[in-house]
Amino acid sequence: MLQKPKGTYDIYGKRALMMNYLRSVFSSLIDKYNVSYFETPMFEASELFHRGVGETTDIVSKETYDFKDRGDRDMTLRPEGTAGIVRSFIENKLYADSLPLKAWYMGPMFRYERPQAGRYREFYQIGFECFGTYDSMMDAEVISIVYNFLNLLGLKGVKVNINTLGDKESRENYHKALTDYFKPYLNDLCDDCNRRFEKNPLRILDCKVDADKGFMKNAPKMTDYLNAESKEHFMKVQEYLNIMNIEYEINPNIVRGLDYYTHTVFEVVADIKDFGSQNVLAGGGRYNNLVENIGGPSVPGVGFAIGVERLLLALEYEGLDKVQANPVSVYIFGASTQEKKYLMSLANELRSNGFKVDIDYESKSFKNNFKRADKINASFVIIIGDEEVKTNVLTIKNNKTKEEYKVKHDEIIEFLSEKLGDLDEDK
Repeated sequence: MLQKPKGTYDIYGKRALMMNYLRSVFSSLIDKYNVSYFETPMFEASELFHRGVGETTDIVSKETYDFKDRGDRDMTLRPEGTAGIVRSFIENKLYADSLPLKAWYMGPMFRYERPQAGRYREFYQIGFECFGTYDSMMDAEVISIVYNFLNLLGLKGVKVNINTLGDKESRENYHKALTDYFKPYLNDLCDDCNRRFEKNPLRILDCKVDADKGFMKNAPKMTDYLNAESKEHFMKVQEYLNIMNIEYEINPNIVRGLDYYTHTVFEVVADIKDFGSQNVLAGGGRYNNLVENIGGPSVPGVGFAIGVERLLLALEYEGLDKVQANPVSVYIFGASTQEKKYLMSLANELRSNGFKVDIDYESKSFKNNFKRADKINASFVIIIGDEEVKTNVLTIKNNKTKEEYKVKHDEIIEFLSEKLGDLDEDK
């Protein structure tokens, strides 16, 4: 029997309802920030991710799905969303439009890593990117979107951990300090960190293998190597967060796993019982050089990504995953196969007027049809027989109270609207 690949999953039933729910809540929220929806290809030229995401990140060095297409071109399934949005921004010359440009997306990403709870090889992200402003106000607004979204979902104890990586000058100063500090400990660092030491020692701070070693706790802090401009930017981000009453904490160990970040980086957590280290639900930051690095003009950017699977797991742990499908307004069946044309016409009419309708396709017995109506939680049942077809007077049953009505066909829309409205009021 054929089975899905390891680290992937099918979306149906409750998971499908929850995915649609998250999209609905987020799209409603993000619309208040005047943000447009974006969608980019699931695979792109490998060079995009190797140049954009960075060769020293684990994503590129270990986890990307790379392949040759039939034209012998190097392609990669997208491991994250930002690089593709940046490529589109450059290719479509969106920098020539009115800036800032704000975009959001939701879709699958692909990384070859060990599957575990809340972590898959094909996974979904909800993300946001903004291009065209250096102002720290945008950093704070980006953080507020994630913060407000998680609170809207009902999660408790939502808090932001923030840090700064500074500008190019500050990074170079810090790079030298880290190199000098870690050089005596090379024999104690893992193989990956020895490689990072040569290319980007900042990534050593993000290592999970060496994280608990004593010398890691005493490593230089970025905040001690910031120039005046970088310090001012970071201070203003904090001021704006305070204005919006967003709870945050400065965490000097946050560097994020991608090479392109500059200045503000952040992670958003929530208090989730028995969730452990998985309570980091979103992360992001500023990337002022990424557009230029990929071949575009010098345009700053800032954004975030939310891991959908981890968020769904968090909602499940907190009992916040009780989303129900909208109830079926009407279930229609015929007394025999003779009424199928009339049945189909009525169903189409009701659907065109906004009612959720299901029908009997197989001319089942009365008993089985009423079982079906109960199973799909239909509010009303319409039974079509010879008499209904001849007189255009329909037999309608309230599937909960079993009360029966006779309603003229041309009055059915008004009748159902009124009755379904009464049911909503009774809830």
